[in-house]
Amino acid sequence: MKSTQLPINEYAAFYAPYIQALGEVDLIEELEISLHDFIKFVQNIPMDKFDYRYADGKWDIKEIIQHVIDTERIFAYRALRISRNDQTPLPGFDENTYVINTEATKRSIQELLTELSAVRHSNLLFFKSLSSDQFQRIGTASNSAISVRAIGFIMIGHQKHHQKVFEERYL
Repeated sequence: MKSTQLPINEYAAFYAPYIQALGEVDLIEELEISLHDFIKFVQNIPMDKFDYRYADGKWDIKEIIQHVIDTERIFAYRALRISRNDQTPLPGFDENTYVINTEATKRSIQELLTELSAVRHSNLLFFKSLSSDQFQRIGTASNSAISVRAIGFIMIGHQKHHQKVFEERYL
């Protein structure tokens, strides 16, 4: 499925910028391509930038990568539950609390990128396993309707959003 074919009633308006910024991409292909692009991008960041914060209270690059990992795990859990037709409303999460409770700044970039790669590859296999019906299932997360396929596109858009933030504010 292409991102431009995703009906807007399958995700909350909050996620629209993530999906719209993708242009026209295929979900499965872009899950893989965007991972490789992100890893290559991060590996080219100068080492002295990994601990940089552009303002007080802002996350550094390692914390943002950990945030991308944590968020992708949460989105994958939501996609799994919804794809299995679990209609239990799923709660939101406070990303600031998550980042405060990691030790991302003590980890190496290679460790973080290896973990991101493992999480994404697992999610790629999961999305490849889904039927058309499972992709279209809609559940509730953070008090809004969301489809399994929208979650996949949001994962990609979220990652790309943070890459753009790196480019604009960290480099």
